[in-house]
Amino acid sequence: MAIPTNIKTLLSGEVVEWARIEFKETWDPAASLKTVCAFANDLDNWGGGYIVIGVEEEDGRPVYPLKGVPAEKLDKYQKEIFAKCKLIRPAYMPIIGVETYQNKHFIVIWCPGGETRPYSSPKTMDKDNKERIHYIRKSSNSVEPTDDEEKDLFNLANRVPFDDRVNHKAEMSDLNITLIQNYLKEIKSSLYEKSKTGDFVEVCQDMNIISTLPEYIKPKNVGLMFFSMEPDKFFPYTQIDVVQFPSGLGGNDIIEKTFKGPIHQQLRDALQYIQNVIITEKVVKHPDRAEADRFFNFPYAAVEEALSNAVYHRAYDEREPIEVRVENDRIEIVSFPGPDRSVTLEGLKSYRVSNRRYRNRRIGDFLKELHLTEGRNTGFKKILDALEANGSPKPEFETDEDRSYFITRLFIHEKFATVSDEEPKRSQKGAKKEPKKGTERKQAMLAILAENPMMTQTQLMDEMNLTRKQVQKDMKELQEEGVLVREGTNRSGRWMVKEYEE
Repeated sequence: MAIPTNIKTLLSGEVVEWARIEFKETWDPAASLKTVCAFANDLDNWGGGYIVIGVEEEDGRPVYPLKGVPAEKLDKYQKEIFAKCKLIRPAYMPIIGVETYQNKHFIVIWCPGGETRPYSSPKTMDKDNKERIHYIRKSSNSVEPTDDEEKDLFNLANRVPFDDRVNHKAEMSDLNITLIQNYLKEIKSSLYEKSKTGDFVEVCQDMNIISTLPEYIKPKNVGLMFFSMEPDKFFPYTQIDVVQFPSGLGGNDIIEKTFKGPIHQQLRDALQYIQNVIITEKVVKHPDRAEADRFFNFPYAAVEEALSNAVYHRAYDEREPIEVRVENDRIEIVSFPGPDRSVTLEGLKSYRVSNRRYRNRRIGDFLKELHLTEGRNTGFKKILDALEANGSPKPEFETDEDRSYFITRLFIHEKFATVSDEEPKRSQKGAKKEPKKGTERKQAMLAILAENPMMTQTQLMDEMNLTRKQVQKDMKELQEEGVLVREGTNRSGRWMVKEYEE
């Protein structure tokens, strides 16, 4: 088998974090089996990890020159690895591949997070040993869990993250081999050559994007998100909406652009659009020196990281798109739901964030391989650094107590925010007309809901070409006025419009 990355990437530690890689000079059953078990338990949904055999390590980093595994030991080591991994309970088998780098051979054991955790392995390799431990990963070590950590592990039992679940409504034909090959070629995986001539199912199994039961082969959600031409067929509203308000929120001008397709492609297309259409540069020359000052209304690196994080952390089982709202003085990136409870409201305000558990353990790996996002807990720092380097104001990160949404708010550079004296007057004039526009909009909304009482807010947005904020604001006011009443639950209820009842 081959692994869905390359040995050079693992040795650099740039894409897969060091905490998810363990280097071993030789195959050590006692120590390595504990690590396989810990990666399989994947307590924090990081996506498991890799063991690279044939590399001497010092402080968790590879020592050069690399030693490699002697050719005559490759077969022996692989057989021993397969035999020892059968001691893990419940049954779990990592993906084992042989990689060649700098004319030397290495065995790479890829241990993705398991579907039937918690897993345990023998405490020792002694024949009379009967004690089993649920090993977990802490930083770069495989350790026995504390009582609280073991409770956490059991609470996660059989709770596989959504992106790593098997999709029972999809078929293998929904996976596109061309998209898979393009990905493997881009990340320089040794699987690329196999994908051109080998068995399609085997390639997908090596990538861990399908179920492994021979009698029931189905794609996993993460495979459909990246390698299906129409992921929104399985995950409605898997898209990025870029909405511009050239005349402000109260103006008539709204420019909308929707990006669909494989999630990494829609991310790239949306970023390209933002870079070409929204981001502008200003050059200020000075008479007393040759160097000019250059800055952007919004630094691209900050926008890229914020939008990539939204794609990484959104919930794909919620029918809500990612929305990029471009106003005159800011960009807001809105995604649903909010972050894990380990991210506190106070931490967001002070930019001190440490997200312990991840919603999508597989999506992050694919995005990192494509260099579309950074490692764990580095996104905030990258955004702050990019804004500071551009001389932009600090950002705002917002969620609520229920963690129902997340907003990243980037403010325009002050040199772009300067407006003439006439512009505020136009804004004030427009503001006076807004109540009339709002009343007309509410009447149109009531007419639509009277005719279609089962309509959702998202459908109303599409029907009336409005933003989510506008729909939520108007519906709230109509309910407060007693004109609009909700009957039943949010999922199966209906709207009652008082004026239209006989």
